[in-house]
Amino acid sequence: MKAAVFHRPGKISIDNVADPKIEDPQDAIVRVTATAICGSDLHIYNGFSPQLKPMVMGHEFMGIVEEVGSAVTKVKKGDRVVVPFPIACGGCFFCGHGLPGHCEHSNPSKYGPEGGLLSGKGGGLFGYTDLYGGYDGGQAEYVRVPYANTGPRHVSANLADEQVLFLTDVFPTGYSAVEWAGVKGGETVAVFGCGPVGLMAQKVAWIRGAKRVIGVDIEDYRLRMAEKACGSETVNLHRMDPIEYIREITEGRGADVCIDAVGQEAERSIWERIANVVHLQVGSLNALRMCLSAVRRGGVVSVVGVYAMPYDNFPLGQIFDKGITMRFGQAPVQACIDNLLQWVENKSIRLDDIITHRLALREAPNAYHIFNRKQDGCVKVVLYPGQTAEPAAAGAQL
Repeated sequence: MKAAVFHRPGKISIDNVADPKIEDPQDAIVRVTATAICGSDLHIYNGFSPQLKPMVMGHEFMGIVEEVGSAVTKVKKGDRVVVPFPIACGGCFFCGHGLPGHCEHSNPSKYGPEGGLLSGKGGGLFGYTDLYGGYDGGQAEYVRVPYANTGPRHVSANLADEQVLFLTDVFPTGYSAVEWAGVKGGETVAVFGCGPVGLMAQKVAWIRGAKRVIGVDIEDYRLRMAEKACGSETVNLHRMDPIEYIREITEGRGADVCIDAVGQEAERSIWERIANVVHLQVGSLNALRMCLSAVRRGGVVSVVGVYAMPYDNFPLGQIFDKGITMRFGQAPVQACIDNLLQWVENKSIRLDDIITHRLALREAPNAYHIFNRKQDGCVKVVLYPGQTAEPAAAGAQL
């Protein structure tokens, strides 16, 4: 089969690889009909998340079940499914507590309680390095889905792929950021980062009754998307100090909720680059630092942008002095996907209006290039295995 394969930082190619096979009675094989490139895929692409051997990329995908193992009862051949990005057994302590990303069984070689840089990691993830199980991802024609009784969700025939694809990751992640912050209505919510996760967080903040939603970014094309798709007010931090602005509109206090939808950033000053070398770090804490300054005393900061390592000079004193509540982590997709699927079915939210590029799978290397370089107004790329860039089913709109 054809697949987008990571070889080294900056090098992804379309390769012929072996078709996946049933390896465990709980496995399913899914023929991929739509898959997407995520901002966290760029952490691998840029070498921030280390991967030393070739790996099929992609943790956002959906498709048709082609084959199931003997223990699979929840899906069958021919079912159309969307698949959460965490790989979770459904039966361990953490799965039982609604924390599928911490599954004790899906990452046997690297799992542990420490949460260290190279060991003691969380549960398995599709297409996200050997540190998270070494599972091949869904930017391919076919993918093996472990624990198929726990992950895949049925999709009704009246919904197009693009309407539900982002239930895999970016919608539950944006939702979790708002849910963790306890937004109930009347809040000022500032979202740092207007990529797909930040856009979803803004949409959910409005649905949960926020009084004011501000999107902060450095790229005008992403800010325009926040205005168009979310109806948010926006701040380009290269033109205006977002912290001063947020304090100004909140009587000097700051936002009730700040969401870090950026994570470790590739864009750094020369001094930050030097500090990275000295302290053996990558990226920067800039987005998180801005959230901590922009949030009011006693406010909440939700962090759903990916941070993969410890950082020197973490602003613990500021967090303590301001009495900030913080939540970090991966979205517990299996725990919230059924509720969020109802939102889509009821047309409470639209997901496909953030897509800017629809390309055939064979164009994945170029898609990574333009997405990483912030070219051509690229906010979200959806890839389609096969010969055409867009399947007929994707024509339906909300």
